Amino acid sequence: MDTISLSIQDLLDDDEYGLDLSLISGTAGLDHRVTSSRLQKPGLALTGYTSHLHPDRIQILGNTEISYLNQLDEELLRENARALCRFPISCFIVTKGLVPPPFFLEATGEQGIPVLGTNHQSSTFISLVTKFLEERLLPTTHLHGVLVDVLGVGVLLTGKSGIGKSECALELIIRGHRLVSDDMVFIKKKMPAALVGQPVEQIQYLMEIRGLGIINIKDLYGVSSIREKKIVDLMVELVEWNPNQEYDRLGVDDHTVSILGVELPHLTIPVRPGRNLGAIIEVAARNFLLKGMGYHSARDFQARLLARMESRPLGDEVE
Repeated sequence: MDTISLSIQDLLDDDEYGLDLSLISGTAGLDHRVTSSRLQKPGLALTGYTSHLHPDRIQILGNTEISYLNQLDEELLRENARALCRFPISCFIVTKGLVPPPFFLEATGEQGIPVLGTNHQSSTFISLVTKFLEERLLPTTHLHGVLVDVLGVGVLLTGKSGIGKSECALELIIRGHRLVSDDMVFIKKKMPAALVGQPVEQIQYLMEIRGLGIINIKDLYGVSSIREKKIVDLMVELVEWNPNQEYDRLGVDDHTVSILGVELPHLTIPVRPGRNLGAIIEVAARNFLLKGMGYHSARDFQARLLARMESRPLGDEVE
């Protein structure tokens, strides 16, 4: 899993989430790292009570905090501000276009803590920056495989190189399904427990077919054949057929695999000449949808079989 962090400069550079941030002071601290999506309003920490301060979180100063700093004894607040700034705080952000008093900027400057400002109301800004941090700080990983959208189900095809993942995905595209990524899938965890897959930018829309080379799915089949990103719902692992191995023939037991702490339904499909993998994957997606609606065909068959055996034991029909 890749470790993700952001710098304070990344916050200033945002032009997508509308944070509307500007630097008030603390240029030297723009390389401070942010690793948590949670925020804190320091509140009592400004009075000197720092027991519950979380310095790993961005500290938000709104109208209440700035009014407090401007109204009470400056000498006392100066000492409190210096004590607060001794913690390794990544940055302070002041909302509503307010400007903190000079002694506070002096205390942050002594410790190299940047102070940023925004014109947003505190509640609005907290909503915006929380969304920004949650999106940018989510756990991520890269997996070797192919991600396709089959009937709205995000199917991640995995298996060793040359097993036929891309050829299977191509068959699915010809059937009207959609490619998300071939060869390498960038996966991001979306809270609370979803995985979002998307292509690596350099190979977006591209697919490698041995004997043909690199083909562009968007150019060949149009925009309806591709997707920018997709929630991963099901992992299908393609393996070489082994005549000495027993494969699941009933499907009563559901298997899962863990990716970034999220349990994902997992199927193992043996590959050998003559098997139509595209049709099998499509049926797997349809079966996944049925299970989501509460119908499990294998377990239904098992229940009916057991009920029949209980009502009419084996041998009763033999004269």
